[in-house]
Amino acid sequence: MQQRYYNLKIAQKGVLISLAAYITLALLKIIIGRLSHSETLLADGSGNVTDIFSSCAIMIGLRLARRPPDENHQYGHWRAETLATLITSFIMLLVGLSVLYSSINDFILGRNEVPDIYALFVGLFSGFIMFGVYLHNSHLAQKIDSASLLAIAKDTRNDALTSFATSVTIVGANFKMPWLDSIVALLIGLTILKTAYSIFADSAFSLSDGFDDTLLAEYSAAVNELPGVELVHNIQGRSYGANIFVDIIIWVDPQMSVRESHHITEKVESLLRRQYGVFDTDVHVEPWDVDYEPMQPNELNSH
Repeated sequence: MQQRYYNLKIAQKGVLISLAAYITLALLKIIIGRLSHSETLLADGSGNVTDIFSSCAIMIGLRLARRPPDENHQYGHWRAETLATLITSFIMLLVGLSVLYSSINDFILGRNEVPDIYALFVGLFSGFIMFGVYLHNSHLAQKIDSASLLAIAKDTRNDALTSFATSVTIVGANFKMPWLDSIVALLIGLTILKTAYSIFADSAFSLSDGFDDTLLAEYSAAVNELPGVELVHNIQGRSYGANIFVDIIIWVDPQMSVRESHHITEKVESLLRRQYGVFDTDVHVEPWDVDYEPMQPNELNSH
């Protein structure tokens, strides 16, 4: 348990690194973008602004998630992290729509100013910085098994690629293709919207107790292999932040003693914790009914 809370604290440090990079680069891109008349660089900077708010939301969520269980939150506050991610998706949606509107408006009105070439160096500099932050945070996220930090890392990687694309666009605009600047700004806006939708879908799925059927099938197959387990009758899973909670009903020999059946439940809990990283498993034992036939093919994995 303490290790989980410690991992959240480490994840916060990783988010702080991303936050510092986003603030610095957002200011740099927006200022240089305006001075150099680069719509793409401005769009890229606007994307970094959303990343600032996103990182702040994740920081608050991680801090709240570290609170221990209380009378009103007996499972802890782990879902604060997921809720913060959901809020982040709404912020990204608004900024994505703003960038999209600006780029379309400039393209229709023919505002295709040629960006100054020094904007190119800002794009390249930003790309290398963000890719370095991505490498650091992705390694840290895998080390501590933090889904939120890994999501931030992937977003940082996308920002790095966007910055490199911005640089290419600035070069193209200086070679008599100024319209390319507005087109790429449009693509950046669409990318922000796509990322916002993806984050929203994943967060909403988790908050509504959605769970991966493939994982449930893997859990069932592994538990069925344990000695003394006749059949996994039912299994349900849900996520609280990065933590997985599983409820499982197993059938055992009706003649088995209470001590023996309890020993099997401990084996089930240990297996799912060690092999799959399940945070908490609630095992219910029932006597094996040899005459039972499932009413539906997926009943054993219903949730």
